[in-house]
Amino acid sequence: MQIYLARNNQQAGPYSLEQLNQMLASQQVLLTDLAWHQGMAEWKALGELTQGKLAYLPEGYTAPASEQSFSPQNQPIQNPHNRNSAKPKTAEQQTLASIPSRVLAKIADLLLWVPATYILTGFFSKQEAEQFNALNIQFMDAMFGAAADPALAQQLQTQMIEMFSQQAWFAMAAYLFIMLAVQAVLIAKSGQSIGKKLTKIKIVDAETGEKTSLMRAFTLRSALFIFLNFVFMFIAIIDIAFGLGAKRQTLHDKVARTKVIKQ
Repeated sequence: MQIYLARNNQQAGPYSLEQLNQMLASQQVLLTDLAWHQGMAEWKALGELTQGKLAYLPEGYTAPASEQSFSPQNQPIQNPHNRNSAKPKTAEQQTLASIPSRVLAKIADLLLWVPATYILTGFFSKQEAEQFNALNIQFMDAMFGAAADPALAQQLQTQMIEMFSQQAWFAMAAYLFIMLAVQAVLIAKSGQSIGKKLTKIKIVDAETGEKTSLMRAFTLRSALFIFLNFVFMFIAIIDIAFGLGAKRQTLHDKVARTKVIKQ
């Protein structure tokens, strides 16, 4: 077993399990130091791994005979010589996702909403579809034409909405529920929505750089702000403005205490 350690943004290792336990016993390594080895999804404090004891005994692990004893005297933690070792980065070493990658991820996620609009009109007969298109043309002219009439536009919009059948509303609601459920599962598993998977970025805790809870990563960060942006357009503008800061944390990142990094 090869174990890597980190303290004050300095990484060291790999060490054998016997070496680690000797350093723990001599208090050269502290329970507050971070550790990682193969099989772990993220860095954890040694105290969490040892449950507060000065010895780490991984369940089911048997030390091979090839592991040699090690004297920890006067051997401070130093940077590892092998910088190509595959191990997680600490929060300070993570690279923030670029603004273009976040925009592309958002566009990809928003495109998932597009089919919902076609579901509503998908239940129309040919005659109803022609009637709906005619109302839509009148609505656009009342909204943006030379003789714009907001009152007429509102009446036309009401007529268009009344044309959608109950089955169409149920079908659209089912689609939206399934889409949100898929996004929630993906975010809970990897911190990535479909758009973020495509752009290779992910959501992590703003302080620790580790995976965060579904409540923060999805419910607060995504679902709540989808509703708020739909109801209050100005919130979407404020949200984007926050993302232009040095830490690239949008308003929903601030609320959920998250950040978006490169995978």
